[in-house]
Amino acid sequence: MDTYGLLSLLPTAVVVATAVLTRRPIIALVTGVVVALVMLDPSNIMTPLADTALSVMMDETIGWIILVCGLFGSLIALLIRAGGASAFAETLAARANTRARALLSTWLLGLVIFIDDYLNALAVSASMKKLTDKFRISRQMLAYVADSTAAPTCFLIPISTWAVYFSGVLESSGTGSEGSGMSLYISAIPFMLYSWLALLIVPFVATGVIPLFGPMKPAEAQAVDAPPVERDVELVPASLGAAAVRRKHHAWNFIIPILSLVIFSWLYDIDVLKGVIAALAITVPLLALQRLLSLGDIFDTILEGFKTMIAPLAIVVAAFMFKAVNDSLGMPQYVIDSVKPLMTAQWLPLVAFLSMSLISFATGSSWGIFAITIPIIVPLAEATGCPLPLAIGALLSASAFGSHACFYGDATVLAAQGSGCSPMSHALTQLPYALIAAAVASVGFIALGYMFT
Repeated sequence: MDTYGLLSLLPTAVVVATAVLTRRPIIALVTGVVVALVMLDPSNIMTPLADTALSVMMDETIGWIILVCGLFGSLIALLIRAGGASAFAETLAARANTRARALLSTWLLGLVIFIDDYLNALAVSASMKKLTDKFRISRQMLAYVADSTAAPTCFLIPISTWAVYFSGVLESSGTGSEGSGMSLYISAIPFMLYSWLALLIVPFVATGVIPLFGPMKPAEAQAVDAPPVERDVELVPASLGAAAVRRKHHAWNFIIPILSLVIFSWLYDIDVLKGVIAALAITVPLLALQRLLSLGDIFDTILEGFKTMIAPLAIVVAAFMFKAVNDSLGMPQYVIDSVKPLMTAQWLPLVAFLSMSLISFATGSSWGIFAITIPIIVPLAEATGCPLPLAIGALLSASAFGSHACFYGDATVLAAQGSGCSPMSHALTQLPYALIAAAVASVGFIALGYMFT
């Protein structure tokens, strides 16, 4: 495959600059795709643009994401409209009687919902809005806490969708006999420094030990002055009359669907799509038998909830298109080839973390890129004498950073959607805290590189 060398980074620079200037990820991504296509063939842009879009939409992963996110939107809309989410928040509010406790409760809920980052980002953010609104906590802060417990938590629990995927990639990379992929993954968990740090920073931010700074500070100040209703973006449109339910709300109408979602996802081999379908199959009769909603209202809410996910899904589709054109330019391979000479036993963990963080952040890809790089890093680690768990921990830390910090990453977009703020406002307010974790992780990888080699 031909590469464009340093020029392959141009579309990424355009995307980041456009995203910061316009605060609209979809515009930034489409602009980046067009710039890349002009570089590939300035005389023929429309045909490859259409072909790329069609290829992405036919991708099995995109189909899975559309169904999972859309049905999550449906489930959350049902829980909100039937009053289950409000009752759950009221139950927590009885115990979380301060701002710090409200944020810590959100953080703890995120640690419990570890099956999948989509489930985590949407369920935690959407269910905790009412509680955080009570204490005039900004939606950006809520999105930050929810996003910080999404991918980072999933990496550290070996029965999540991320663990299953990456252990499979490790096994297919020739790391040993059958089942060795999961063993290697588990051995790398202590070295996933970014995930640990991203999680541990949240309580310090929540309790004020780490003070507010950067864009988060004015966002929090504005939330104190603005009534929650003025900054609310609900998953249930007003046309459906979300406040029309007059019966007694029960927290179990939230707990049972969420528990069923987690349990069935686990029973179906960590398949969140099957889990959310099973959760809906339980939630519909649960609400209908209590006569909280009529069957007509239930299915109207399901459709409306699905539709609320169209905007974030459009960003995810555009991100996949951007990844595809970056692959055509050879950008990932250029970055990998550029850092290979720096791969010594002591510096391999840091170089792997920084270079792959750059690629993951630039492309919004936390899964696909690593299927390419793991088969490269594994033999490099073995050749240089760097412990394999440390090298894998550095790589997967980079993946967690990309998912957490990327402006147009799927978890970022979904956490913002569930919280009720724009993806760019969430990304910009969160980024300084993510960079703190990345900086400390970098120092840690230098120390570990010299300690274990």
